[in-house]
Amino acid sequence: MPGHPARIHPPPNPQVLNMMFFRPGLIGLLITLTPAIAFAHDYKLGALEIGQPWTRATAPTAPSAGGFLTITNKGTVPDLLVSAKSPAAGLVQVHQMTMDGNIMRMRALEHGLEIPARGTVTLAPGGIHLMMMNLKEPLTQGGKVPLTLVFERAGTIEVELDVERMGATRAGP
Repeated sequence: MPGHPARIHPPPNPQVLNMMFFRPGLIGLLITLTPAIAFAHDYKLGALEIGQPWTRATAPTAPSAGGFLTITNKGTVPDLLVSAKSPAAGLVQVHQMTMDGNIMRMRALEHGLEIPARGTVTLAPGGIHLMMMNLKEPLTQGGKVPLTLVFERAGTIEVELDVERMGATRAGP
């Protein structure tokens, strides 16, 4: 304005600038990564990585439930999932579902499940899965089911299956 002296502002404080620009970016990054962090549920045993173990909630009288996860072998030799057990079930077996014409058949893999070197095996609904039989109580959504996996080479690892909603086809929302 004419007749008024010009105001001279000091240069912005670097800490203030850092907070103005860095903090919103950090908050945005955390919001973006939170779902990935929340659903990352992975375990490591030697060269094996067990990812996203989950199961479905069951009806109060259901005698069995499926268990699902991925097993990645980062090693140079195959391994074998030889058994599994859980305090939530009387028996846990590795099962494979196959189609015989129009009939879906399920059978236990008596000699275990091979995890190839540098390969991934996915245990999923409608295919290879863990069958937890003689459930001791219903599985409720939001709960956890302890599970012990026994591998021929890598040994034994304790994991937890996240209990998803009834009818879920994959882990997560």
